[in-house]
Amino acid sequence: MRDRQGPSWLPAARRGVDLWHQAGARGIAQRLARAAYRRLDAAELEFPLDLDSVADSRALRLSTPSERPSRGRPLHVGFLSTPPGLYSGGHTTMFRMVAALEAAGHRCTLFLYDRYGTPASEHEAVIRRGWPWIRADVLDVADGLKAVDGCIATSWTTAHVLARRGTAPMRRLYLVQDFEPFFYPRGSEYALAEDTYRFGFRCLAVGHMVADLLSERAGVTAEVLEFGCDSDVYRLTNQAPRHGVVFYTKPHTPRRGYQLGALALREVHARRPDVPIHTVGDAGAQLPFPASNHGVCSPQKLADLYNRAVVGLAMSFTNVSLLAEELLACGTVPVINDSAYARADLESAQARWAAVTPSGIADQVLATLASPPDPAVVAASARPDAWRPAQRAFLAAVESEIYGA
Repeated sequence: MRDRQGPSWLPAARRGVDLWHQAGARGIAQRLARAAYRRLDAAELEFPLDLDSVADSRALRLSTPSERPSRGRPLHVGFLSTPPGLYSGGHTTMFRMVAALEAAGHRCTLFLYDRYGTPASEHEAVIRRGWPWIRADVLDVADGLKAVDGCIATSWTTAHVLARRGTAPMRRLYLVQDFEPFFYPRGSEYALAEDTYRFGFRCLAVGHMVADLLSERAGVTAEVLEFGCDSDVYRLTNQAPRHGVVFYTKPHTPRRGYQLGALALREVHARRPDVPIHTVGDAGAQLPFPASNHGVCSPQKLADLYNRAVVGLAMSFTNVSLLAEELLACGTVPVINDSAYARADLESAQARWAAVTPSGIADQVLATLASPPDPAVVAASARPDAWRPAQRAFLAAVESEIYGA
């Protein structure tokens, strides 16, 4: 006899209909993907190294050349990097250092470490499009890391790869753009990232915040490369009245505070629905307020957009985002979550530091919109020397490390 409540599958069907109304096709697809992710243990792919590339500072025995090259001979320097996304900020900073070496007459080779095995030729196409001024060869580190006078790790993962695969005699350096253990909860990644500072590589830190933490937490003395800004691209071009807010969205990068920023701008929209909001970065970000989503933009397109906005939301919970200086240079006020780490390398009095809550951030945005400063005054507070001081310091450090003092 049939159950009075209907067939056994009916409750599940009703739940499916309810879910469809609540979440829509995207929400259902996300739930299915999440279930498959767990069932297939896809989380193991999130670990950014294959296990054979993990080094141990206590077991390292790395050799250096018995003789140094003469200063009359151009150097061959390797940069060990993960594959860049188009216009990636961290990779752009690295490529500025490559450019400094190439301008001095040295040869550079970019060795890519791809955890997932994508051919280097595919990544090279992205590099040539995003950074056409780079002449360096692009190779896969799996094909061998040799025939260089020195090699530079550019992240904690590539520091491990350099320690494991760069065993031929060479000089080794480490371009440290952030204190990368902070990217993770306390666990394996945190410990392995922190261990790279004990590998004995010569550390070149982007900014004082990184150098101070390397000294305090790892006992490492690092040379400081001062922050810069590409003033050829990011500059004031519009002093006419401006409108709106720009939000740099990176939902999958926790240190960029996406959720806090989204909640804050939801409040801004509720209180000032007349203010246009523009987002750049992740084209797929689902925002709780109406916005013009520009996705990944070229530096020139970003500069044009910044020159139309009053405020830019530049969230950062570790080293300050490059976005802050770029906004300033365009006459746009950066609103940043208040953080001692971010404050260490942003000197402009035009930056606005917000209490780290949705309402605290919203209040700073709204206050700036209500009384916007003169864009020329904002732009004048940006760093004046682009990246030239950092490039000079980087070149001097690499040459002294390889040639000798």
